[in-house]
Amino acid sequence: MKKLWLFWWMANIFWAVIFAVGTAFVWLREVDGAGVTQTFEGKLAAFIVLLIAFIFPLLIQVVWLMVNLVMNSNKKTKFHQE
Repeated sequence: MKKLWLFWWMANIFWAVIFAVGTAFVWLREVDGAGVTQTFEGKLAAFIVLLIAFIFPLLIQVVWLMVNLVMNSNKKTKFHQE
């Protein structure tokens, strides 16, 4: 069980770092890949796209958290019954 929690935390740290790097990249760049100078609105639009892209991993992490919690509570319940 501890392995599942360890993997969950490692995955969360991975996604948090990737999100932070992506956010820094979006907000700190002056010119995008097409050579267009970035305005506040352009940076905000790119950040919103980044947020939308990270909704899917967030949902996976939440489901994984619920599975870990249910498995952990079932293990404790089974242990207390014996």
